[in-house]
Amino acid sequence: MQVNIVQLSKWRIPRKFIQDWMKDLNRALKKKTNTQLNKKELSVVFVTHKQMQKLNKDFRSKDKVTDILSFSGFGENDLGELVLCGDLVKKQAMELDLKTNEELGYLLIHGVLHLLGYDHEKDPNEARIMLDLQDDIFEGLRYHYFG
Repeated sequence: MQVNIVQLSKWRIPRKFIQDWMKDLNRALKKKTNTQLNKKELSVVFVTHKQMQKLNKDFRSKDKVTDILSFSGFGENDLGELVLCGDLVKKQAMELDLKTNEELGYLLIHGVLHLLGYDHEKDPNEARIMLDLQDDIFEGLRYHYFG
C-alpha cells in the first residue's frame, strides 16, 4: 500500500510510525479478512481543529471537531483519504492513558475499515463485526509495537 502523508497543521507527524503501521495493518487485513491492499493508494491528511470542524460540518452535518474522517477513493487503486486532527488524537490518547501513537494507530485501523466498507453506525450487527475486527487487529499490532 502506498501511503501519502499530507501536513496541513502544525502537529508533528510520526511519518515512519505511520508507514510501518500501515504496512503491518495491510498484512493483518490479508490474514484476517483476505483483503489485500498492496496496489492501493491511501492519503493520510493532518488538519487543525478548525479545519476538522468545518469538514465534519460540511460532510456529516455535525458542527464539532472529530478525530478522524474517511473519504472513499475515486479510482480502482485509490483506497481513499483519512483526515485526522492530530491535536485531538494526542488529547484522546492522554484521556485514555495511551501513547499518542497507540491512539493514532487505532484510528488508522478504524478509518481503513470504513474505507473497506465496514460501518458501525447503521446496524448493531455490523458495528459488532467492525469493532471486533478493529480491536483484534489493534491488539496484535499494539503488542508488536508497544509491548
